[in-house]
Amino acid sequence: MIEPTPTGVLFVCLGNICRSPLARVIFEQRVAERGVADRFVIDSCGTGAWHVGKGADPRSVQVAMANGLRLDHCARQLDPDEDFERFELLLGMDQSNCTTMLELGAPREKVRMLRSFDPLLAGMEPHRIEVPDPYYGGPDGFDKVYAMLARACEGLLDHLIERR
Repeated sequence: MIEPTPTGVLFVCLGNICRSPLARVIFEQRVAERGVADRFVIDSCGTGAWHVGKGADPRSVQVAMANGLRLDHCARQLDPDEDFERFELLLGMDQSNCTTMLELGAPREKVRMLRSFDPLLAGMEPHRIEVPDPYYGGPDGFDKVYAMLARACEGLLDHLIERR
């Protein structure tokens, strides 16, 4: 029996130090817990280059640790030539991330907002399902973002397992 090709999932935010690396480790944990890690290729990136080569924001690292996750990370910028081919799902944290990917030539059918997979938000307008950037806020913003990402990642995994 031939094993299906792993599904590529790319989490995308602005700088790749807060939201997208946190979403990546949450999703990695969920697929590991369900024993389906071999079915996925998972990564994160940012649309901007400000933080390339740097680690995750310490507040993202802290909220990950508080939830039993280890967030080892080196920020990278979106590479349209590689990423649009390699990943089946390009999951933006907000409308701006999705718009940037589309402007750079991403296939429309691959671009989705991550929280569109949160079953509690089904059918809501895009501006109502954004993951807000917690960078300029206090620590509680990172806790709120973690909760949003956890629900969306759970819904995403349910969707991908059902589809397969």
